[in-house]
Amino acid sequence: MILRLAIASLFARALTVGMTILAIALSVALFLGVEKIRTGAKASFADTISGTDLIVGARSGSVQLLLYSVFRIGNATNNVTWQSYQDIAARSEVDWIVPISLGDSHRQFRVMGTSVAFFEHYKYRQGRSLEVANGAILSDLFDTVIGADVAAVLGYEIGDPIIVAHGLASFAEHKDQPFRVSGILKKTGTPIDRTVIVSMEAIEAIHVDWQGGAQVQGQATPADELRQMELTPKAVTAALVGVKSPLQIFRLQRAINEYGQEPLLAILPGVALQELWGIVGIAETALLGVSFMVVVTALIGMMATIFSSLNERRREMAIFRAMGARPATILSMLVLEAVVMAALGALLGLGLLYLGLFIGQPILDREFGLWLAIDPPSLREGWVMLAVIAAGAIVSLVPAIRAYRLSVADGMVVKT
Repeated sequence: MILRLAIASLFARALTVGMTILAIALSVALFLGVEKIRTGAKASFADTISGTDLIVGARSGSVQLLLYSVFRIGNATNNVTWQSYQDIAARSEVDWIVPISLGDSHRQFRVMGTSVAFFEHYKYRQGRSLEVANGAILSDLFDTVIGADVAAVLGYEIGDPIIVAHGLASFAEHKDQPFRVSGILKKTGTPIDRTVIVSMEAIEAIHVDWQGGAQVQGQATPADELRQMELTPKAVTAALVGVKSPLQIFRLQRAINEYGQEPLLAILPGVALQELWGIVGIAETALLGVSFMVVVTALIGMMATIFSSLNERRREMAIFRAMGARPATILSMLVLEAVVMAALGALLGLGLLYLGLFIGQPILDREFGLWLAIDPPSLREGWVMLAVIAAGAIVSLVPAIRAYRLSVADGMVVKT
């Protein structure tokens, strides 16, 4: 009976109630959306590299090493000599090792020198391998494989020439040794999409005639001659390492960190990511706090709506009382109305969230490399919705108690 009265009352005020439900829905969608993006960003960062046990670089900070070696953010403080790289590769614990050389660029995209083994051992999103959408992996000294975003933004196709610039923000280009696009990778949603990949030998080849950051005047070694040269790298920026047994990870890490020939640092990608989240945790908390306040504002707006309707409904309440309705019935009806509005708002907000995910998922993946999985509502989301409904019931108690105290006589009086 009370539920039927509450629903009829809500229908009688359809416009005001609808706006209140929409405000709650938008606030719930915002709160759940922020949480979804927060967890999705963590998962995307974690899935950028998987199957790699250690990342090795010059001694600096673990977060810094992770950022420049995996996410192409920032620069290395120093390089690792080729001799040290070989010493690490020769250790019994090492199953595989892949060198990485950074420093050059192509039209604001980072150029990475590596070996063919990179395409075999680099994994992302819980073990997925890199796949070539068109063309083939490196076969010639001056071949390059480009990420999906590089191809899309610059409009490159197989066989197009690429001229690499010396450094990240330099106008000095290696025009005498252009590369050729041999392969275009499928979209991964990782920094690989924005990377130009060449061989380690190619990095050495384009710097044969360079000294001190500039090309030696009048010196230009022909490409065919470069192909015949011994192009063993002098140093690498970092290295990705896989071990034979998980039990050997910490032993190898300690050995690298205590390496006596030069200061090196070996990090576990997962641990470094946790450090990174610890740094940005304040921003996460602030964002969640803002979203929470939006939900609170919507609930206060609902309370204000109920308050503002009381004067219009004083005669209605008085009639209910005159017909035998007890004050507790009036209170229960108003609380039930608020619960229905909060429940409808929460459900609509959840629907808006999944509609937004369905529309925005490919856009976020394409533009920002952020993959948001469309999963069934989690237990956490269920608790959030229940909390919103409970909060709606609580905030409605204030106007409901006021209505509870209205007397029949007061309700029948026409105030002018």
